[in-house]
This record gives sequence, structure tokens and C-alpha cells, in this order.
Amino acid sequence: MIEQPLSTWVQILVSVLVLAGALNALIGALGLFRLPTYYERVHSPSIIATGGCWCIVWGSIIYVTLQSESISLHALLIAVFIAIAVPITNIFLMRAALFRDRRMGKAVPPSVSRIVSTDSDSNDA
Repeated sequence: MIEQPLSTWVQILVSVLVLAGALNALIGALGLFRLPTYYERVHSPSIIATGGCWCIVWGSIIYVTLQSESISLHALLIAVFIAIAVPITNIFLMRAALFRDRRMGKAVPPSVSRIVSTDSDSNDA
């Protein structure tokens, strides 16, 4: 890769994208501290992974593409894998937490599944 000075508008664009991604990650990290329950805190990492990751990835794609004078989409694979993995992981973590809390008798939203019976379902019959 040949180091060339980039024009000012490209440097500003890349800087804005990377800073926007970092700010998004900071806001998501603060949400982990600020929100009181697990069910509310689980959404903060999603914000970090989607908004923050995509801004930083597009900034790096623009920078590397203009530096090497050829299209570089390697970083896009990282964002795609994160965009696929994070929602699936969050769903599994939320379901495990709901299952655990239901088994412990905590006040959680009722199950919408017809497979799982609750005490109120057995009383209605």
C-alpha cells in the first residue's frame, strides 16, 4: 500500500465516520451502567454493534479504498458477521434470562407460546 496524502474532505469524512462510531459506542456503553435491569441493559450492546460498528467500517472502507486505489471491502465482512451474530445472540440471552426468571418465580412478562403453560392457563380450564 502506497501512502499518499488524502484530500481534506476525505480526511474529514473518515474522521466524522470514525468519531460517530466511537460516540455511538460510548453512548451504548453508558447505557450498560445507567439502565437498572438486565432486560433493559441487553439492548445497549446492540446499539454499539450496529451503529458504532457500521460507522467505523464505512470510515475504514473509504480510507483503505482511497489509499490503495482499489476497492477494499474486507472490513464489510466484519460488519455483516456482527449484524448477523448480535441479534441472534441477544435473542438467546433474553430467552435464557426469561426462562430462568420464570423458573425462579419472578415477575416477568407472560409467555406467548401455547406450548408453555402458566398457572393462569391451568386455572382457566
